[in-house]
Amino acid sequence: MIMEKIKMVTYKQTIAYIKDHDNITVKTCWIAHMKEKCGLPVRRAPNRKDPYKRCNPCPLEKEKYILNAFRDLGLIHDDNV
Repeated sequence: MIMEKIKMVTYKQTIAYIKDHDNITVKTCWIAHMKEKCGLPVRRAPNRKDPYKRCNPCPLEKEKYILNAFRDLGLIHDDNV
């Protein structure tokens, strides 16, 4: 079985890319939410109270910036979303 290698991009790199490219600030919890929506691996935060509920889901107006960063950084392709 051949597994596709997933590119490792940190949350810090993603935040910096969005800040430089779009001049907006995003939260790590929003990135985690979008990774989950895209089917990318996400670790459970140790301070997360409920593993099935998000306290701070990504706002709809920020989703496009995070998705574009994922595409530009090679985390997803257009057919993933």
